Amino acid sequence: MSLFHLRDPGEPCPAKLPVLLANRGVFGLEKTVMFDLFDTQLIPGLSAQDGFCTPDNEAFLVEQIEAQALAPFRFQGWFGKRLTASFGFNYDFETAAFAPAEPIPAWLEPIRAQAAAFAGLKAGDLVQALLLCYDPGAGIGWHRDRPLFEHVIGISLGADTSMRFRRRTEKGFQRLSLPILSRSIYHLSGEARYQWEHSIADMSEKRWSITFRSLSARGRDFLSRGN
Repeated sequence: MSLFHLRDPGEPCPAKLPVLLANRGVFGLEKTVMFDLFDTQLIPGLSAQDGFCTPDNEAFLVEQIEAQALAPFRFQGWFGKRLTASFGFNYDFETAAFAPAEPIPAWLEPIRAQAAAFAGLKAGDLVQALLLCYDPGAGIGWHRDRPLFEHVIGISLGADTSMRFRRRTEKGFQRLSLPILSRSIYHLSGEARYQWEHSIADMSEKRWSITFRSLSARGRDFLSRGN
């Protein structure tokens, strides 16, 4: 059973269920924001939208991702069950080096513009594009994105999955889960970005994703100092 229930604005909250409030987003689709029974946003800075791209667009994006020179994800000598490629900027998890990468390719520009509009940003704000291909059995462990980045916008392709959130409290961890459907988009900023960790559940089918990020003040300062 899902942890959440979709309701329209004005619909009464069902007892004992957290809810997702559906609002009209860009392109006439529904932008979903997480609320509790008292209409308090459960995780400020987290929003998501299903049906962000069409099946034909999804097929095109998957074809383009598969055509890239994807490399295994490496973290301190460990190889993950996913392949990646970065454009615009690259963060090396082996060396902690942060540096410019190949420019964001033209085929990503339309989806970058749409992702920026969804998040209320300009396309030029999204300076990094990260492509990922997840083999069956792959997921992502608990983490926060590197502080060199600010806004994090993800587009999910292929298999459905679940994004899990947790933050430490005096009594342990507060936990929430958001279904991430194929062709959906999510946006992390503010509290969701900095106070909560997130992870992606392991999948039994192949999945791809495109993640766009903007630079934080720390990232801009880092680059301005010529690092």
